[in-house]
Amino acid sequence: MVKLDITITGDLGSGKSSVAKELCKMLNYKYFYTGGIQRQIGKENGMNTLELNYFSEINHDIDKFIDDQVIKINDEQDSYVIDSRMAWHFIHKSFKIYLTVNPIVAARRVISDNHRDSEPVVEDINEKSLNLLERRAAEDKRFKLKYGVDCSDLNNFDVVIDTSGSTIEEISKLIFKLFTEFSNGATINKFWVFEES
Repeated sequence: MVKLDITITGDLGSGKSSVAKELCKMLNYKYFYTGGIQRQIGKENGMNTLELNYFSEINHDIDKFIDDQVIKINDEQDSYVIDSRMAWHFIHKSFKIYLTVNPIVAARRVISDNHRDSEPVVEDINEKSLNLLERRAAEDKRFKLKYGVDCSDLNNFDVVIDTSGSTIEEISKLIFKLFTEFSNGATINKFWVFEES
C-alpha cells in the first residue's frame, strides 16, 4: 500500500501548526514543519519572517535548502503531516489541505501567541493583519516566479477549511474524518466553514 502523507498550508494565523500537531497525535504520524527551519535561518541572519521573505527573493539558496528537506520525505517509510507552504507541490502522494482565516482573527491569534518568535513586532490588530497579508503576498509571488505554481489557487487542494470560527479540536476531528474517507476512495466535500459560536 502506498503511503499517503498529509500536507497543510494556508493563511498565516489559520492554525496550521496546531492542527498538524493534533493530527499527528490522532494518526500516529510524524510532524514536519518548514516554518521552524525558516525562523531559525531568520534568527541566524538577524531577520524577522517578513524580512527573510524579501531576502529569499534574491537568495535562492534559502528556499532550495528548505525544499530539499521536504522532498526527502518522499523517500521516508514513515507517514508525515507536513506543515509547509510548498509541500503540497513537492510531496508525490498527499492529502492536500488549505486552511483559511479572516485576517483580523489571524492577527489576533498571532499577537496572542507567545511561542512565535521572529515575528515583526506589531501590537495593533489592523497593522498586524496587513503585515500578515504582506508576508503571504511576498511568499505567493516568490513561489509563482520560482516554481510556476499559484499557492492561492484553491484548485490545488483536496480540502479547504475556514478556521475563523472553530477550535483546533473541531478542525482536527473534521480533517481526520475527511482523510479517512478520502483514503478509502470516498468522494468528499471540498469547502468547509464552521459556524461561529
